[in-house]
Amino acid sequence: MTNNGAQPIEKVSIIISRGSLEGVYPGLIMANGARMEGIEASIFFTFFGLDAIIKKRMNNLKVATVGNPAMHMPTLLGALPGMSAFATLMMKKEIEKIDIPPVGEFLTMIHDAGGEIFGCRASVDMFHLKPTDFCEEVDGIISVGQFYEKAAGGQIIFT
Repeated sequence: MTNNGAQPIEKVSIIISRGSLEGVYPGLIMANGARMEGIEASIFFTFFGLDAIIKKRMNNLKVATVGNPAMHMPTLLGALPGMSAFATLMMKKEIEKIDIPPVGEFLTMIHDAGGEIFGCRASVDMFHLKPTDFCEEVDGIISVGQFYEKAAGGQIIFT
């Protein structure tokens, strides 16, 4: 028991559905933090979040500048050619400064620490992806029902 009487978290299942840098990193950071605290962790990548586990895309994720209110810029400015590339470069520099690894390396760290990594069967089928498209850290392509079975008894976090 913790000091406030709440039960400690023993298991988390994190859903990542966005394929942008700011959509993927929070889930990776949370999964890694969970493993470092001894908490069982699994990550379920769905829809465009699959980009983070596709070999050809995982280390080329971009920052979304259009329609992203957190960018604090007018949509028209975010749509200018090169703006997403510039924002991505700046974000990657800041990520590197605080010693957070690139997506591929981060996935390896999480997997090596015992975290499980899954792709969503429906999204994989919808995007016509093959098992060979994914990085080796992927433990399987599973259905939503299988995800819920694996998540049973733990916290589900949607980033």
